[in-house]
Amino acid sequence: MSTAVPEIVRLAAERHADSGDEVRELPHNIEAEAALIGAILIDNRVAEDLPVPLNAVHFFEPLHGRIFTQLMTLLDRNMTVTPVTLKPFFEADEAMKAVGGTGYLAQLTGSGAGLIGARDFAQQIFDLALLRELVSVGRQLVSDAMDTSESVDPRGQIEEAESALYRVSGGDMELGKVKSFAQATTEAVKIAERALNSGGHLSGITTGLTSINQKIGGLHGSDLLILAGRPGMGKTALATNIAFNAAQRFRRDEDDGIERDKNMGAKVAFFSLEMSADQLATRILAEQSGISGEALRMGKISRDDFQSLSRASQDLQTLPLFIDDTPALTIAALRTRARRLSRRHDIGLIVVDYLQLLQGSGKANDNRVNEISEISRGLKTLAKELGVPVLALSQLSRAVEQREDKRPQLSDLRESGSIEQDADIVLFVFREDYYVAAREPKRPIDSDDVKVHADHEAWALEMERVFGLAELIVAKQRHGSTGKVKMKFEPKITRFSDLVDDGYQGVTYD
Repeated sequence: MSTAVPEIVRLAAERHADSGDEVRELPHNIEAEAALIGAILIDNRVAEDLPVPLNAVHFFEPLHGRIFTQLMTLLDRNMTVTPVTLKPFFEADEAMKAVGGTGYLAQLTGSGAGLIGARDFAQQIFDLALLRELVSVGRQLVSDAMDTSESVDPRGQIEEAESALYRVSGGDMELGKVKSFAQATTEAVKIAERALNSGGHLSGITTGLTSINQKIGGLHGSDLLILAGRPGMGKTALATNIAFNAAQRFRRDEDDGIERDKNMGAKVAFFSLEMSADQLATRILAEQSGISGEALRMGKISRDDFQSLSRASQDLQTLPLFIDDTPALTIAALRTRARRLSRRHDIGLIVVDYLQLLQGSGKANDNRVNEISEISRGLKTLAKELGVPVLALSQLSRAVEQREDKRPQLSDLRESGSIEQDADIVLFVFREDYYVAAREPKRPIDSDDVKVHADHEAWALEMERVFGLAELIVAKQRHGSTGKVKMKFEPKITRFSDLVDDGYQGVTYD
């Protein structure tokens, strides 16, 4: 790369000099562009962790912009990108011929130095592109201001200049979100109409559980929902149930010819940092076939069970549910992957299992609280950016275990109060039978002790009362009231379902 990069720098300078343009003086760093592209060609994972959303227009050298566009296109197709796979796309490129042909692609990988500073190079390329755009806006502003003809509107020029500056800073996205009250009320009426058409309780994406839909109105775009619970409560099972139900409803509504904006389901991206894709698939198969996950893993099934399993498997093959089980993702990498899935598959719901397994940018100075704060803010930003609900699972602190009443509270959210602050809805899963089962007294086998028999009988009655029941505690909700929803839980197939108990819906959460 030592000879290739100076050559392209020289050609760029000559090209702009021949055109009589002053672009040669604009801020740029062609060496940084070459180093970043070389780093991605050496290790494709570099592209997943870029700190800024780069595209071709950010590159000063047009050839670099075309190379970057092509390699990102191939990466989106899940292809491995190397100089060899890129070569066919640039054999006829005149700019590539000017720097010696497609061998330039291999020269870009000649030094691995770019791997160390790839993030810094990407940030610098982005910042320099902003500066070039700022120079362009300034030149246009000066040119317009020098026009003293009668048709000139100075105030109009000022407004145009402000708009241009916002576009440079990314403010066009913010301007696009400024709505008149008439627009806002029109959208509010559409949401109400959607809820009315669904039967009076669902204005967002369905969870598949009527009791939950009635309490929170479904899953709403741009919302960050936190689903938390202690180990063994079934939070992953509930998240999997919701993801499956949303994807299944989307497919059903689509097959019925229902318009997209009236579809009550969604295509789902499930980021599983704890379980593998096949483990999640096993859970869903168990739920749909009615066969326990343990029996599936150990092969303890009959031929009739296997036929049920095959039918369920065939039915699930067209389910719009995409599982990414890459471990130890950073929040930046997750956002990159989510954007890619959204672009390719029009994702309508994102599930993250679970928040504490994500990693920050490394700028938190080993402060876990700051890192979790960065992650929760990143998830909320992702929800707003893509306009879809993000359901993130979270651990709870052990403080729950020290209390007599094991029901979670907002203060139990682990490691950072920012989770509570950033979330639009906070949900807790609680199963009393989990704790009652752990308190089983001594069994009265071969014992004539009346107290032993009485204690175990009392325990058995309590266990019978709570077995298979679960509570979903709505501890925070920006769109409505808090409270509790009672559900049925089938542990063998890890499935939550509605439980008819209307009197339970209105319980207030303290």
